[in-house]
Amino acid sequence: MKTMSASEFKAKCLKIMDEVADSGEPVTITKNGKPVAQLGPCKTRPKTLFGIDKGSIKITGDIISPIDVEWEANK
Repeated sequence: MKTMSASEFKAKCLKIMDEVADSGEPVTITKNGKPVAQLGPCKTRPKTLFGIDKGSIKITGDIISPIDVEWEANK
């Protein structure tokens, strides 16, 4: 994690914000050598969870046909 003084952050604020957005690495801002704030990337949430795993799940085999195992059910 990167650390910098408040005066350095003030001088380079916009550039540092862009770096944090690109790298995702937070920056700790210090005043008189003591940490006072932390700048980190925003985490965005999808509007809906529908389709969130699209492309990450792979079906191997036939999931529609019945299996060759007989089931017993108790009433």
